[in-house]
Amino acid sequence: MMARQVCLFLVLCLVRCDTKTVLQDKLAGVRTVDVQAVEGMVAQFPCDLGTAANDKVYMVFWFRDDAGIPLYSFDVRGKHLSEARHWSAPEVFGPRAHFSTSPSPASLLVRDVKRRDEGVYRCRIDFRNTQTTSFRYNLTVVVPPEKPVVVDRWGRVINTTTLGPHEEGDDVLLTCRVLGGRPEPSVRWLVNGVLVDEEYEHNTGDVIENRLMWPAIRRADYAAVFTCQAANSHLVPPKEVSLVLDMFLRPLTVEIKKPAEMGEGGVLTAERRYEVACESAGSRPPAIITWYKGKRQLKRITEELRDNLTISVMSFVPTLDDDSKPITCRAENPNVTTLFMETSWTINVVYPPVVKLRLGSSLAAGDIKEGDDVYFECHVRANPPARKLSWLHDDRALAHNATARVFHSNQSLVLQKVTRHSSGRYACSALNAEGETVSNELHFRVKYAPSCRSGSTTGVSVVGAARGESVVIVCEVDADPPAAVFKWKFNNSGETLDVPADRYTSNGSASSLKYTPVADLDYGTLSCSASNEVGSQITPCVFQMVAAGKPHALRNCTLWNQTSDSVEVSCVAGFDGGLPQHFLLEVYSGDDRKPRINLTSEEPIWTVRGLEWDVRFRLTAVAVNSKGRSPPTPLEDILFRDPEKRTGAAGAAGATVIGAGAALALAVAAWRAARRRRAPRKAPPSAQLDKPTEHDDAEPDLIPNNYCETSSAPCLAVSSPSRSGPVPISTPACNGPGASWTWGARATTPGVTLGRSASASLRGAHTPATDLNVDAIKEKLLDNRIPESCV
Repeated sequence: MMARQVCLFLVLCLVRCDTKTVLQDKLAGVRTVDVQAVEGMVAQFPCDLGTAANDKVYMVFWFRDDAGIPLYSFDVRGKHLSEARHWSAPEVFGPRAHFSTSPSPASLLVRDVKRRDEGVYRCRIDFRNTQTTSFRYNLTVVVPPEKPVVVDRWGRVINTTTLGPHEEGDDVLLTCRVLGGRPEPSVRWLVNGVLVDEEYEHNTGDVIENRLMWPAIRRADYAAVFTCQAANSHLVPPKEVSLVLDMFLRPLTVEIKKPAEMGEGGVLTAERRYEVACESAGSRPPAIITWYKGKRQLKRITEELRDNLTISVMSFVPTLDDDSKPITCRAENPNVTTLFMETSWTINVVYPPVVKLRLGSSLAAGDIKEGDDVYFECHVRANPPARKLSWLHDDRALAHNATARVFHSNQSLVLQKVTRHSSGRYACSALNAEGETVSNELHFRVKYAPSCRSGSTTGVSVVGAARGESVVIVCEVDADPPAAVFKWKFNNSGETLDVPADRYTSNGSASSLKYTPVADLDYGTLSCSASNEVGSQITPCVFQMVAAGKPHALRNCTLWNQTSDSVEVSCVAGFDGGLPQHFLLEVYSGDDRKPRINLTSEEPIWTVRGLEWDVRFRLTAVAVNSKGRSPPTPLEDILFRDPEKRTGAAGAAGATVIGAGAALALAVAAWRAARRRRAPRKAPPSAQLDKPTEHDDAEPDLIPNNYCETSSAPCLAVSSPSRSGPVPISTPACNGPGASWTWGARATTPGVTLGRSASASLRGAHTPATDLNVDAIKEKLLDNRIPESCV
C-alpha cells in the first residue's frame, strides 16, 4: 500500500514537474531542430548529456509534442551510464526506440520509422544539482516515391534497358512518370550523367511527369545513357531508371579496290574476267554490299565480315556494251535500306571495232540501175577509236579513185554512175589497237538492160553452115533482171526481115534459133536483141552466117632447130573452112594410138622439148574449127640419142673425132671468109615465118643455116639463140631429123596452149647450154659423113 502511494506520488510529481518544465522551456525559448527520417529507416534524435560538465545525470525523458507523460525514459540514478535502465512506451515506439550514449552525443534512435511517428519530440535531462536541460526536435517522415516509369511517344512503357534502335536523324521523345512520394519529389532527366531537363509537372492524382525531347539524334548519340531520376530527400539515393540508346548506323566508308590486271590507263579488255573488291566500315549492324553495273544488279559476289568491316568481291566479264558504264558498290544497313553509302567507278572497256555496213538510208536496194549514184554507210563502234577504215568489193580492196568515180568520205563510200560491174559483195573493215574487224557483207545489185554475152572483140560471131545444114544459134545476153522479150532479125544484101516468134525459143537470158540455109541469099546477118524492165538492148548480138566446112590440111611442115632434147615444128595453114581455126600437134611414141602430148596453138608453130632418149616419136599436125578437124599431116619421126652413149662412141673413134674437129675448124674459118664476101639471103615468102635478124657478123664463128641452100648434099645448119627460126629448106638432105640445131631452148608444160606458137617437154626443165653442142656436131659428122664441101 505504501509502495503504490509512493509511485503515484512520483508520477504526479513528474507530471507536475514536466508541465512545469514545458512552461519553463517555452519561457526560456528552447529552439526546435528539424529532423528528417525516411519511412522504414532510422530516425536519430541527438540529446547531449554533457551540457553540465561537473554534474551527474539522473534521468533522461523523451516527450512527444506538449504531452506531460514521457514515451521513453533513461534512469541513471545510482548507476553507471552503461547500467542505466531503459523504458519505452509500447504504444509509441516500443522496442523500435533505444537511447544510446555512445558515441557522443547521446541520441535516441528509432528504427523502422512510420509515417505516424512524425511530430515534435522533446528530450529533457535531469541532473543531480544543475538545472534541467531540454532539446526540441520536429521529426518529418520522408516517403520516397516509387520507381520511375518511362514511356515512348506512343505511350508504350519501355520495360527494357535499351532505347530504340533508332535511326540517325530521329527525334527521341521520352516521358518519365513518378508516382507518390512525400514531400513531392523532383523528376529530372540526365544524359550521360549530365542534367538536361528538370522541369516536371503534376498529372492526375499524385503522378509527376517530366517529358524529354531529344531532337535529331546523331551518330555521336549512339550508346548514350538516358536516366530519369525522382528524388525528395538527400537521405536516400534518388529513384531512377536508365536507358541505353541503340541506333542503326549508316556506313562511314565505302571504297572500290580496282583489279590489278587493268591495262595501261585503267582500261578493261572486253570478254575478259575481272575481280573487283569493295570494302565498307562503320555500319551497325555490319553493312550488306550490293553491286550494280549501270542499273542492273550483279549477283556473282562473295562477302566476308571482319569486325565492323565488310569485304565484298565481285567477279564479272565486261562486254563492249559496258564501256562508260558505272560500276557501283552500295553498302547499306541491313535493317534500314535508307541508311546506305555508295561509290561508283566508270569503267573504260576496250574492244575491237564493231562494224556494220548499210546501204544509204535514202536508197532502195531493189531499185538501183546502171547510171545511178549510190552510197554505203559503215557504222563503226570502237574503243579506242578506229584509226583506219577500208572498203572491200568482192574481197578486194576498193581504193579512193576519182577517175573511176569511187569516193571515200569519212565513213561513207560513194559510187557515182554505177555499172553492172559495180554489183557484188561489199564490206568495210575498221582497225584499232585491239584488232581489225570486217563488217557484214552487203550484196549489192545493179539492174541493167540486156547486152550481148559474146566474147568476140568485134561483137560479131561467125556461124558456118553448109547448104541444107541446120544449125542452132544461141543468143545469150547479160541482163538483170533476166530478159523478158527477145527479137530476131535477118539481113542480107537485099532485105531485112523480122524472124517470127514461133521460130525461136527463149529461156531467161538466152534465146535459141534453129536456122537452115538453103540458097545463097540465106547467108547474111542474124541479129537478136532483148529487153527487160530496165530497158531495151542498145547493140544487138550479131551472127554472121557463112558457108563453112572443115579446115584444109596443113602443108610444108618442117622440123627445125633440133637439139639433144628438143625440136621446133612449123607448118603452113590451109583454108580455114570459113571459120576461125586453131592448130593441134600430136606426139605419139612407138605404135601408140593415144598421143603422149597435145599442143594447141593459134599459129601452126610448136616447140617440143624434154623427150626421152632412144625413143622414136611420131608427129602429126591438124587444123581444127567448129566443124571438125582437118586431115592429119604426118611429120618425120624424131629420135634423140643418149649423150652418154654418144660420148662413148666418140671415145672409140678418137682419131675420126679429131679429124672431124679439124675439119669443123677449117669449115668455120672458110665460112667466115665467105661471109665477108657475100650478103645474107632473104627467106622464101612461102615459109610464113619471121625473117632472120642481121646478127651474123656478131657471131662469125657460127655456120649460117642458109648456106645449105646452094648445095644438094647433106648439110648441118646451126642457128644462134638470138636469131629467129630458120627458113624451111626444101633440099631433102638438109631437112629431117637433126637438120637444124641449137644449144638453148625454153622449158614448157606439156599439153598447154601457148598462144601463137607452142612448146612442150617430156623431161624436166632444160637448162640452156652456154656453149656450142660439139658432141652432137661430132656425131652428125661421123654418122652422116657430111661432105666437107657442104660444111
